[in-house]
Amino acid sequence: MTAGTEHRIPVVSIVGKSDSGKTTVMEGLIREISGRGLRVATVKHHIHEVDVDVPGKDSWRHAHAGAVTSMISSPTQFAVVRRVDAERTLEELVDAAGDADILLTEGFKRAGNVRIEVVRHARSDELISAESELFAVMTDAPELVPPGIPTFSLDDFTRVTGLIVSTFLDREEG
Repeated sequence: MTAGTEHRIPVVSIVGKSDSGKTTVMEGLIREISGRGLRVATVKHHIHEVDVDVPGKDSWRHAHAGAVTSMISSPTQFAVVRRVDAERTLEELVDAAGDADILLTEGFKRAGNVRIEVVRHARSDELISAESELFAVMTDAPELVPPGIPTFSLDDFTRVTGLIVSTFLDREEG
């Protein structure tokens, strides 16, 4: 990461055009990274308001009745839904990640310095990121990737995780 932009934990942003396969890549990386004994936090960026609780359920009803914070607690999960006046910064999201080893973001096209772009030939014939913004590219169209940028197939979660872990989490990968 660039000087002055380091976070408490590493932040890796998965970016790409709509329907490029970002969520599939996120799922694969989450499985692979957590399978190595690391704790992964994630955040998905939406440009519109979303309901994260099931409409009609008690916590949803609490929030829609006017609660500024609605919490759900069970023996195995804890969730907080909080109304905010402004979108949270990436640094605030890092703080909210708790005791995770790494934060993966999806849909933050301009936040964060470590970007893995997902490019599916059927959806795009160009990258959305500048070459200087790219950490790696996962694609079925490697001809679109500038020389020197680590390039992986769309399903090569093992090798991408190896690059992430060896670069940011001080662990040797083989």
